[in-house]
Amino acid sequence: MKAQVLHKAGEPFSYEDVPDPKPGPGEAVARVLACGSGLTIHHVRAGRAAAEFPIIIGHEITGEIVEVGSGGETGGLQVGDPVTSYFYLTDGEDKWTRLGHDPVSAHNAGYIGRQMDGGYAEYIKLPVRNFIKLPEALDWKGKPADVGVITDAIATPYKVLTRARVTPTDTVAVFGAGGGLGVHQVMMAKWAHARVIAVDVMADKLKVCQDLGADMVVDASNDRVVEEIMDLTDGAGVDVAVDYVSTQSTQEQAVGSLGVHGRFVTLGGACQPFMAPAPHMLAKELELLGSRYCTRQQVVESLELCARGEVWPLVTETYKLEDAETAHTRLDQGLVTGRAALVMD
Repeated sequence: MKAQVLHKAGEPFSYEDVPDPKPGPGEAVARVLACGSGLTIHHVRAGRAAAEFPIIIGHEITGEIVEVGSGGETGGLQVGDPVTSYFYLTDGEDKWTRLGHDPVSAHNAGYIGRQMDGGYAEYIKLPVRNFIKLPEALDWKGKPADVGVITDAIATPYKVLTRARVTPTDTVAVFGAGGGLGVHQVMMAKWAHARVIAVDVMADKLKVCQDLGADMVVDASNDRVVEEIMDLTDGAGVDVAVDYVSTQSTQEQAVGSLGVHGRFVTLGGACQPFMAPAPHMLAKELELLGSRYCTRQQVVESLELCARGEVWPLVTETYKLEDAETAHTRLDQGLVTGRAALVMD
């Protein structure tokens, strides 16, 4: 089969022929129709995330089961089933996975596309427990790129709504609102009937956020973010600030923009340390939260939301498998609004 192989961190992909995967007991193989190209994936390509090289990256797949291994668990999978995948390689046996907190499980053996070959290939082999069947109502044949990115672009912001306890009376500020996850956080916060302030440094991306329902926008390039958010909220501040950039400055701006009982949520991004003044936290009884990906159940629920037509991911760029390098060049330059994806022939 054809695949894009990374032989070393920070180097270009190698488009090459590799052996077709064969499933063992408890495994299955799917034909890949499409695979999303998000920043989580790009961090491996750029050398910012550890992986076992050589590796085939990618986990936001739309696929169709072509073979199920014999002599082990099948997970109810059958040839022809349309599927996507769950990013984390967990065994489901520890306290945290039993409680539905898969991302913090001590039994996390790694990630698809980092410790196990992923979806930048014509076929993918995974443990059956990592495949998730797609709802019948999803047009996975007609829109494979859109369906594949639901597992991250919709599911990750969907979890944030729960983590930050977003309600219809809340005002939510999204930092990095024009990025691949940020635009979907705007979308999901509006789905939750909250009022949304989109914060970004690029005017064209802020326009997209407005088109997706953002009630207000703040141009972060003028370095008056906190002052503008306070003006927009009549001095009250926001109830929730979600930061997909997570530099020192964006995190401090986000915390500074919170009102009484405000909740700050970081999703990593640059992963830089920052200062949260204790007097400010005490006076307003603030909460500082982290949010990692989502649970398997939240992926299932996100797929159902899209199947019902309540939300839909924004895929703005698609490429052939052989053009993966072009997609990642644009990701590296911050030029992708919404999501990019590879679509197989």
